[in-house]
Amino acid sequence: MNIRTDILLRVYIAFGLIVVFAFAVLFKLFHVQFSEGKKWSAMADSLSTRFKEVEAVRGNIYSVDGSLLATSVPEYELRMDLLAGGIEDKDVFLTKVDSLAERLSEYFGDKSRREYSKMLRAAREDKARYHLIRRRVSHQELATIKKFPIFNLGKYKGGLIIVQQNKRIFPFKTLAARTIGYKNVNVKPVGLEGAYSNYIDGESGRRLEQRIAGGVWMPVNKDEEIAPKEGADIISTIDINMQDVAQNALRKQLIKSDADHGCVILMEVATGEIRAIANFSKVAPSEYKETFNYAIAGNQDPGSTFKVASYMALLEDKKVDTNTLVGTGTYKIPGHLIKDSHGSIGVVTVKRAFEESSNAAIAQLVNTAYRENQSKFTDHLYDWQLHEKMGLQIPGEAAPVVKNPNNRSWNKNMTLPQMAYGYEMQLTPLKMLSFYNAIANNGKYVTPIFVNEIRRLGNTVEQFKTRVVNEKICSDETLGKIRAMLEGVITEGTGRNVIYNPFYKVAGKTGTAQVADGNKGYRAKRQYQASFCGYFPADKPKYSLIVVINDPKNGYYGAEVAGPPFREIADKVFANDIQMYNQVEALKIVGNTKMPTSKAGYKHATQKVYKALGVKALFAANSEFVSVVDTNNGIAIKEVKLNPKLVPDVSGMGLKDAVFLLSSTGLKPVVRGSGKVINQSLIPGSRIVKGYPITIELE
Repeated sequence: MNIRTDILLRVYIAFGLIVVFAFAVLFKLFHVQFSEGKKWSAMADSLSTRFKEVEAVRGNIYSVDGSLLATSVPEYELRMDLLAGGIEDKDVFLTKVDSLAERLSEYFGDKSRREYSKMLRAAREDKARYHLIRRRVSHQELATIKKFPIFNLGKYKGGLIIVQQNKRIFPFKTLAARTIGYKNVNVKPVGLEGAYSNYIDGESGRRLEQRIAGGVWMPVNKDEEIAPKEGADIISTIDINMQDVAQNALRKQLIKSDADHGCVILMEVATGEIRAIANFSKVAPSEYKETFNYAIAGNQDPGSTFKVASYMALLEDKKVDTNTLVGTGTYKIPGHLIKDSHGSIGVVTVKRAFEESSNAAIAQLVNTAYRENQSKFTDHLYDWQLHEKMGLQIPGEAAPVVKNPNNRSWNKNMTLPQMAYGYEMQLTPLKMLSFYNAIANNGKYVTPIFVNEIRRLGNTVEQFKTRVVNEKICSDETLGKIRAMLEGVITEGTGRNVIYNPFYKVAGKTGTAQVADGNKGYRAKRQYQASFCGYFPADKPKYSLIVVINDPKNGYYGAEVAGPPFREIADKVFANDIQMYNQVEALKIVGNTKMPTSKAGYKHATQKVYKALGVKALFAANSEFVSVVDTNNGIAIKEVKLNPKLVPDVSGMGLKDAVFLLSSTGLKPVVRGSGKVINQSLIPGSRIVKGYPITIELE
């Protein structure tokens, strides 16, 4: 054998060995994959662990009167460890499984006793440690289920695994729905839920989980590795009773006028706090829902409600006085004839022209006064910051559009006179209301606010104060004349037949604006916006209010369409605000009648009511909260003793006082019913655990 042959032989032998080894490796992989696959897969699952995020309980949102607007309630997913200590013995399991199946079948009614029994037995055969029993179980249902056979053996022996989740509920359903808002993944935040989610969400905890057969993740420990930290509570400025009044009045008028959409905003003058805000869009004939926040995002030409700003500029610059004479009916500008919708009322005073809402008069006055120096007019609007966003506490505020002569779209012949009566600009209803609110507030322009306070476990985290935008929007002289003109609209002008009430004074202005149809302009479709903006009581303003209704089909003038809901809201708010109107002044208790009953609650409020009624009350109590005892000789007040470390007794109290008192101690009230408290879940005098829920029943 020569050397060459020997080398080739060695190469062939080496190659053969490599091929044999490769086949051996492939055979082993095949064997592991198909013959031992289940074994190794189960082992891989048993070695897979992860930390699962545990959702924190979200904070509540309250109205200014203590009513719950949004809250989280626990909801549970129930699973079962079929090899738990109490049923590890198969004979023990088999003796009780049918009883458990029967109770589950009776309680839920979704499966027969036999089906439940078959399911549980099969899970036992599979050695299931995390078998699903039921999703979306309430707290009340859970309390009952824990008493079922097997489950009643206890937390560990009975095999019942409880996975808590949180469900968001809104006790007042659709009231202030858009303002309360929501927070969803991949959706822009809406309302208070979205704006304050960093506070409301709290801090998530975490729990170690292990993957078991079937890809199911089961908690390794019964308790969380790191407990979640519940969210903070938001105290809003919304008054739930005023909100109800506002929504009902708006919906009623939208249905009557067959309008496309509308909004209402009620604001407290001195503080800028929003007491009610409602937005409705037509979703079907005579059916309206909150789908868009027109109040803060609905930018449109304001129309005649803007005339108050035009007259303020004229008066401030001494261009006119309230007794200056001006023509009405029509006013000709290059390319356009401005007309008064109700025709001419002749040559009248400036005050009269304002009261009757003459477009021709204000266009003529502004164009004559500022034609040669048009920026002097717009400078006033910019000084009043009408062109700027207000920086609201909730997202979605639209940016105002207020032109000036430097804008490319400015027409030196047409823009100024048309701005004078509320066209060629874009303002939201809330922006317009805020300006009127400044007039009512002696010239102080404040930013609207929706949230007063953020609390965690009853302790204040952050407070929000009124923010002043402009201390004085005009001189006192101008302010006095403007306020007189606004009152004149109600007593002498366009609002006299709808808004006027002999029991209290209202000041305001009607508005009727033709709305442009997108890029098609004003002529494509005759569509109108009716509005009324004002404040009350006019002699001592407490509330400002705007009503805007878009595209009404039955009438379109501001007074006839927006006036009725304005009047209804103002009347009801006035009648129910004891600071504006004391309903009990003339009430007398005749003869030896039964003393009026009172709920337990805040002492000073109780004192005030009994004093107004002329009832003798004996306040031999030092605490802020009291309960009332009726006697033949008068009313005796019994002290409610408070200890910050012990659960207070709120029996007999009304909802507002009970919720306030319990929240101030760090407890989280859960409310059922209405009236006065008849029962509470935690025993009075027991030690307080901060953040622990307490259920109060009212009747």
